[in-house]
Amino acid sequence: MKRFIRDLIAVMVIIGFLAAVCGAAVLILAGDQLADLVQDGLARLTVSARADELNRGVGSDDAPVRFVVNLGDTPRLIARSLLDSGLISDDDLFLSYVRANRLDTELEAGTYFLNRTMSIPQIASVLIDSAASQFPFRILEGWRIEEVADQIDANPVYFDFSGADFLAAVGPGAVVAAGFREFVGLPDGASLEGFLYPDTYQLPAGVTVVQLRDILLQTFLQRVGTQLPHDAQEQGLTLYQIVTLASIVEREALHDDEHVLIASAYRNRLDIGMKLDADPTVQYALNGARGRWWPQITLADYVNISSPYNTYLNTGLPPGPIASPGISAIRAAVYPAESNYLYFRARCDGSGYHDFAVTYDEHLANGC
Repeated sequence: MKRFIRDLIAVMVIIGFLAAVCGAAVLILAGDQLADLVQDGLARLTVSARADELNRGVGSDDAPVRFVVNLGDTPRLIARSLLDSGLISDDDLFLSYVRANRLDTELEAGTYFLNRTMSIPQIASVLIDSAASQFPFRILEGWRIEEVADQIDANPVYFDFSGADFLAAVGPGAVVAAGFREFVGLPDGASLEGFLYPDTYQLPAGVTVVQLRDILLQTFLQRVGTQLPHDAQEQGLTLYQIVTLASIVEREALHDDEHVLIASAYRNRLDIGMKLDADPTVQYALNGARGRWWPQITLADYVNISSPYNTYLNTGLPPGPIASPGISAIRAAVYPAESNYLYFRARCDGSGYHDFAVTYDEHLANGC
């Protein structure tokens, strides 16, 4: 009997202890929830009271600022980094905003491009979506590969590599997939000049030089498709030859609607073995020697620039493309206008359009 009483007392003590522990846990949990509610309320009050400050940027400079959120960064650390980067004026206000809107657990690691005109809500909306960490990169029709490299060097905030790194990836002997090389007819040792498709791209933050190159090449393939190369082949031309001609057309024309006429004149010259006499090929042959990639040339350059790219000295197409043509110029090289034109020159009205001629006498008559 005594033993039973002792055991009963022991059980009651244990039950009492567990009840005390559970009660304390409930109080602690309730206390934590209460603290969260208080902090949420304070955050909402702060956001409401400082709405004007919250919804304007810290400045008028819209230049991109590279901002990195590392894996494991806390909201407070992110807020402090934003403050140190000059992107916000008050880290506590940022914390209040993300807490009041329950975004403090949604901030994602990644590389972002922000600017000082952005408000705290705008910044927060970017930082919760790592897929939004993209930046625009534009390649113009008629650019040579060095101009693309120059554009990379002009925007170091976006790129982790230099223009020189890019030239190494796309220059002579560039390593590309065998399928691409075969499809375009790329000669051994040739650069990728002409195949870096001109467009405005939205590139992901942290893009590598190889990824950029492949994006440009893939876009070229998508825009060209398969019918156009097939039709070129039916005409006895490789895609490489077509892009070479198209690159000259692109550099000659200021207006897309003239592509087919300029291409027609050049195709007619090629058909009869007549030199192309294309000024852009002489400019390309100078290779930036005069401080510009496309300098003004002189009459003496036609005979003094010794280069296989000088189409005043050499018959036929140059060894390869001289720039990146758009799809309009590429299509024009395959489907030129039907004409007997052999000559063209810029109109005297400064419009950028050309007058075309069949004979040299007509060509001279079109002079200013």
